[in-house]
Amino acid sequence: MLLPMRRRDLLSSLVVLPALGRVERLENVQGTANRPGLKLGAVTYNIAKDWDVPTLIANLADARFDAVELRTTHRHGVEISLSPAARVDVRRRFDDSPIRIGGLGTTCEYHSPDLAVVRKNVDETKAWVQLAHDIGSPSVKVRPNGLPKDVPEEKTLEQIGTALAECGAFAREHGVTVELEVHGEGSSRLPRIRKILDYGGNHPGVRVCWNSNPTDLLDGGFDANFALVRDQIGQVHMRDLFVEDYPWRRLLTSLAAMSFEGYCFAEIPESPDPVRVLKYFRAVFRAYQDF
Repeated sequence: MLLPMRRRDLLSSLVVLPALGRVERLENVQGTANRPGLKLGAVTYNIAKDWDVPTLIANLADARFDAVELRTTHRHGVEISLSPAARVDVRRRFDDSPIRIGGLGTTCEYHSPDLAVVRKNVDETKAWVQLAHDIGSPSVKVRPNGLPKDVPEEKTLEQIGTALAECGAFAREHGVTVELEVHGEGSSRLPRIRKILDYGGNHPGVRVCWNSNPTDLLDGGFDANFALVRDQIGQVHMRDLFVEDYPWRRLLTSLAAMSFEGYCFAEIPESPDPVRVLKYFRAVFRAYQDF
């Protein structure tokens, strides 16, 4: 996060910085919970990967975030192996805090040419959906993770879509959505994500996790790609708002224009001073919305 800036990045920051003071003063008066605008969360990957649940809640509250996406394998320990009593405890801790569980981040994927592997991932997704229902998470994130060689592309896209539809139907029965992350080499291209959704019948239990990838700028550009999935975006992942070459303001204004109700999650690297970095992220995130 705290890397030397290129000249273009510095000039961009000079446009945003004057608004940061106004954002801070506004939030000091009314806090983030009642502030109009997009909702901000953090993915535990990677800045919060070593925080247990009490630390997550304390640090994100200090940074005035709204929610967290609990990514699997991290210190928080919120996994499908949790006992019923542990699930009740996790839900209680978040219910008693200002931080919401915004989603569960899994590594479930359905692109393998081995159908037994696909079935295993579908069944695991359903276990995550049950966990989400038990602890009060609104969603479970899954992903494509590339396109296998020696398999026709359309066959793989249809296979992913079919698996997603099954998972989405199960999720909908449990009051949860499945979020398809725009992810993977080749599979992260938005026209292919569009085909996956179509092959799955655009199931109402399936949404899109917009991942803010460089490939969003290909295939006709940001606006064309955003339009492909606009009505099915359920959550958003965002990277470093200062350094990376991405149309962040355009993304946020596009989300605001559609009255987006999901969470925008900061998915950023580790830092020796993580809460301070999260506070910077929040300030820039809010400032972009003021232009």
